[in-house]
Amino acid sequence: MRVFRRTLAAVAAGAILASAVPALAQNKVLRFVQNGNLTILDPIWTTAYVTRNHGYLIYDTLFSADENNAVRPQMVDKYEVSPDKTVWTFTLRDGLEWHDGKPVTSEDCIASIQRWGKRDAMGLKLMDFVKEFKAVDAKTFQIVLKEPYGLVLDSLGKPSSNVPFMMPKAVAETDAFKQIDSQIGSGPFIYQKTESKPGEKHVYLKNPKYKPRNEPASGLAGGKVVKVDRVDIIEMPDTQQQVNALVAGEIDLLEQPPHDLIPVLKAEKSVKLVDWNPLGHQFIIRFNHVVKPFDNPKIRMAALLAMRQEDYLKATVGEPEYYKVCSAAFVCGTPNAVDAPNGLLVKPDFEKAKALLKEAGYDGTPIVLMQSTTLPVLTNTAPVTKALLEQAGFKVDMQSMDWQTLVTRRTKKEPANQGGWNILHTFSVAADILNPISTSYMVAQGDKSWFGWPTDPEMEKLRDAYAKETDPAKAKALAGAVQARALETAQYGWIGQWYGPGAARSNVTGWLKAPVPVMWNIEKK
Repeated sequence: MRVFRRTLAAVAAGAILASAVPALAQNKVLRFVQNGNLTILDPIWTTAYVTRNHGYLIYDTLFSADENNAVRPQMVDKYEVSPDKTVWTFTLRDGLEWHDGKPVTSEDCIASIQRWGKRDAMGLKLMDFVKEFKAVDAKTFQIVLKEPYGLVLDSLGKPSSNVPFMMPKAVAETDAFKQIDSQIGSGPFIYQKTESKPGEKHVYLKNPKYKPRNEPASGLAGGKVVKVDRVDIIEMPDTQQQVNALVAGEIDLLEQPPHDLIPVLKAEKSVKLVDWNPLGHQFIIRFNHVVKPFDNPKIRMAALLAMRQEDYLKATVGEPEYYKVCSAAFVCGTPNAVDAPNGLLVKPDFEKAKALLKEAGYDGTPIVLMQSTTLPVLTNTAPVTKALLEQAGFKVDMQSMDWQTLVTRRTKKEPANQGGWNILHTFSVAADILNPISTSYMVAQGDKSWFGWPTDPEMEKLRDAYAKETDPAKAKALAGAVQARALETAQYGWIGQWYGPGAARSNVTGWLKAPVPVMWNIEKK
């Protein structure tokens, strides 16, 4: 298919883009469409990837993961560990400053780590081991542990949501469960609130005072060298319109083109596909543990018994080239991968599910299943779940909404018939879920857990054991035990791996391989 229909909306979008940057040469403006609209700007308050992307533009991190997932210093110049491995001392690089011109200090970093540590899976576990923080001087601080912990650097350098972004102390002291109202960072771009119009575009200017590391860029690490003057995130929810705009040269980058339109892009000489996240993604089904009926583990297990991964993958991705049936929580093809037993999540057992529902006393009250309609790769997951659960004996009320509404509603703990929810779908980049500590869905600390709020002391004991284990073979066995516990309690479900390239104009180069679409290192020729 080489003929593209131009909707009025697409023409209007082109007019907006053409008029948005009159003062700059077009090769100095990078126009990017990501996988959903950006309305929440606090990357600690939410794990939404569009907000994470915003975070990487304006904030910086103490450490970062390179393209081989090795953690390397970023804002940190040097660090030391005491002989007993309980005192970690970090010294910041020279020349770090916030967008308002104030210097980055140790106290800023301590406050930022503490706020992040109240929301993130790895942060929560790190905080279990922290005795205290000490600001030694303006550029040096210490993390003092109660006992040795082997994942300090992995935690501070974790690559995706929630990211331990550094913020000014006054901002980082905001309650972790309330959104910040400031966008001052120290990163390579500066957010332009006055030019940004949520629902239309978000504007970022190159930070002229940012000092990149004197190293080649690699993944999320190395020198964050900005080669354009401005990035415009264009909000364009219609996927056909996105493809039309890319082919017409009205945008430069498309984070996640729908799989059914990839053949169109392959055939277009002015466009190229970019495999920027080769590890791929995993679909997730999440239950709300604090309201009926999924406060009952038997009812959660009945739902897992109805899962069939291939149904989701065919409905959302379509082409087998871009998906993989995989019953391992920690991503097939990586060190901690272990298959689930008895075909769970792969081959449904509807009769066993019905028996469990009867045994658990399920009364037929419809469960509220939230469906995202504006994140294309998720749109078809909820209808598949509805069909599978109904075969297992559930009654399902599927409620459709845009992704940002879903992201807000998932924070509610009220019963489903009072504005809450029972089931949601999301997905994770593989880099987020490679072990029991980084996987936020494995946290089982009640209110501190990811949305759905499971509580399971036995799970936390297993995660602690994994965090302390230094022998790779024993660590893998513990990862298997964590997965087994998650299945035993039906904490959540993983329902297939998938892959998908981004798309760029042929004159765009330098899109880095990383679990996040970052805008440094990219240039237009």
